[in-house]
Amino acid sequence: MKILIALGIGLFFFGIGGLIFTLQQSALIGCIALLVTLWTNEALPLGVVSLLPIVLFPAFGIIDTKMTALNYANPIIYLFFGGFLLAIAVEKTNLHLHVANKLLSLFPATPRGMIFSLAITSGLLSSILSNTTTTLLLITIAIFLTENTKLKMRFALAIAYGASIGGILTPIGTPPNLILLGIMQEHNMELIPFFQWMLMTVPLSVFMLISVGFLLSYGANDIPIQTQIEKKVLDKSQKKVMYLMLGLILVLLVNAPIRPYWDGLGMSESGILLGFGLALFMPPFNILKWNKDSKKIPYAIMFLFGAGFSIAKAFSQTGLADEVASYLLNMTHLSPLMLLLSVAVLITFTTEITSNTALISIMLPVIYSVAQQSGINTTLFMMVATLCASYAFMLPIATPPNAIAMSSGAVSVKDMMKYGIVLNLLGIFFIVLTAEYFWKNIL
Repeated sequence: MKILIALGIGLFFFGIGGLIFTLQQSALIGCIALLVTLWTNEALPLGVVSLLPIVLFPAFGIIDTKMTALNYANPIIYLFFGGFLLAIAVEKTNLHLHVANKLLSLFPATPRGMIFSLAITSGLLSSILSNTTTTLLLITIAIFLTENTKLKMRFALAIAYGASIGGILTPIGTPPNLILLGIMQEHNMELIPFFQWMLMTVPLSVFMLISVGFLLSYGANDIPIQTQIEKKVLDKSQKKVMYLMLGLILVLLVNAPIRPYWDGLGMSESGILLGFGLALFMPPFNILKWNKDSKKIPYAIMFLFGAGFSIAKAFSQTGLADEVASYLLNMTHLSPLMLLLSVAVLITFTTEITSNTALISIMLPVIYSVAQQSGINTTLFMMVATLCASYAFMLPIATPPNAIAMSSGAVSVKDMMKYGIVLNLLGIFFIVLTAEYFWKNIL
């Protein structure tokens, strides 16, 4: 029955799209509606749905099989692969129990105290490390703080949402930020200095972190946190994993550029995480065994991101992105505030069905063109679009932290949508408000 409902929704959106777009573009809209419905109602396993674009896109003449399948080998997928190996090693050696014990000793041992501490820790780390890396490092700890399934879900979401929120704090926190700076440089626009960027984003991040803390702890603060953590000395295998993780963090920090002061090492984060993950199979670590531990890797999440990149590629190849741009141009008769709100809503909710990195790569040139032709503040509108691409909280495909929260097994799509829709609307409200009354005076 759920599959029939998904097919019906897909056909409905195909029909609606046919009134405005070409047959090829309408087919893409219908396929996206089908995929999102199947992800949401869980009629089929996550991995199965995520592989469907390889079948559907060529079948409906959207893009060919090779072009679709190439997106399942995107470098960010190997960043996930390495991160998952590290998370498996942390869990296998029970290192997460020691870290959880430290967290409980530093913050109030209440659901609200833990949610705030996890969200803040994740947010701060994401300002200097990528939000993907931060979530991978912390998610294993979050779900072992309690045996209560309701709290596990809220803790996992606190990590994921905190990472997305904190990722905007600095230009290096998340890939869309770097894409914005790259496009600004390409168009000879004045770049936003590192510390000015932080000045602009700190108030927004504080408001959002407070919102996440109260939203996720609502109705759950009376649930006692019962952990089975004992204070023990780290054993040999735990020390190996801990030293490897500390080495990883050090390399990531040194690798991160802080312009104009430091250009970084120029190494790929995907290569760094994959290298450290594979080191767990080698001497002197020898923590993981391929035949046994590789079965724990959530391949479905890796396929999920392949689907996201495939959708973004199809948007570009079918010309649907250009069509959206033309409709945006028709909206330039609106007041700047209403146009700003429209861009924020469009980016936030479109990001839910595709990778934020892929989407912002497509949409920033579009928004630049719209802003130039309408004579509005180009930097302001591009900044709003970039941050909205990170503030999508409803579906696992939207951002890497969302997908990692799903991979923990503690979060369902319905849970994510329930809290995510509220945070999406709050994010739009806070971003537009901050842009209109704060950033406008700076940019």
